[in-house]
Amino acid sequence: MKDSIQEMIDKFHRKVEKDENVRKKLSGVVKIVNIDLGTEDYSLKLDNAQISDYKEGMVDDADILFTSTPENLQALIDGTLRPMKAYLTKRFTVKGKLEDLMYLKSLF
Repeated sequence: MKDSIQEMIDKFHRKVEKDENVRKKLSGVVKIVNIDLGTEDYSLKLDNAQISDYKEGMVDDADILFTSTPENLQALIDGTLRPMKAYLTKRFTVKGKLEDLMYLKSLF
């Protein structure tokens, strides 16, 4: 999953580069995200419309915790599983403040 998540991050950076509205929306936003896939976990930092510090392992002070399975996350990335359907069928869970969760939407 590490490479698939990196591809998602690269796609996000291309989106931010092309879309001024996304850049404005995320300007000044700093959030730490943990991704728990059961068999593997990662963390990353969203900082001023850029994702950095992507690495294996979770950090203690995360603002958002995304929990799923490698298969479901891959389906989200591939577009074969729609985010709203996945959320409603509990194929992933997200913990954090409501306003923080809205930033996660920008990744998909």
